[in-house]
Amino acid sequence: MRPAFSKKNFLVTGASSGIGRAVTQSLLAGGAKVTGIARDLSRAAPADNFRRREMDLGDLKKLPQNLTALQKQCADLDGAALCAGAGRFGSLEEFSHGQISALLDLNLTSQIYLTRALLPALKRNRGRLVFIGSEAALAGAPRGAVYCAAKFGLRGFAQSLRLECAAAGMRVTIINPGMVRTRFFDGLSFEPGQDADNALTAGEVAAAVVHALGMDGGVVDEINLSPLKKVVARKPPPSP
Repeated sequence: MRPAFSKKNFLVTGASSGIGRAVTQSLLAGGAKVTGIARDLSRAAPADNFRRREMDLGDLKKLPQNLTALQKQCADLDGAALCAGAGRFGSLEEFSHGQISALLDLNLTSQIYLTRALLPALKRNRGRLVFIGSEAALAGAPRGAVYCAAKFGLRGFAQSLRLECAAAGMRVTIINPGMVRTRFFDGLSFEPGQDADNALTAGEVAAAVVHALGMDGGVVDEINLSPLKKVVARKPPPSP
């Protein structure tokens, strides 16, 4: 049964597609008000309880100013689901310095910046905070050194924050999914196999997020989700 979130206020990053979009839809269906953050929300379905906030979380130079404005909008925040992220894979020598920075900025540093901005409201309201991590936070993998570094860092951050914020009644969860059939793989050289059991759906991950956001007694520290069968399919190289 979906938890009821009537009169609750949530923030969701990556709200334009994939897991973030599925989380947003689930929360709205439960009666919540949602502030959605993404670089482009033009494809987001209109809803009475949905507030759009277009923001590039990977632009760290502009982020502090944007987050100051966001704090004023989110003083009544009951919870947040930080779903924004992107992947890039290859051996370390294939990464430029700029590509390393961009991957870490979006997948780790921006999450820390955003959490810092939201903490006063979340602590005041005994709120809930859910991070979307990755199976890449659980074990290193070839051609995934930079991405794994970001996700390992996010997992450590979430674990420490969970202990730091418990005295304020705030709950912190990280969810580590395996491959999810979303646009995450659009620019990559691989994707999940085509069978249904080769990948999670965005809705399955969203259900775990909503469960964590709806906890009242205890706290879900960490959830690891995997497809039934892990099958990686290589994509053909793009045509010249």
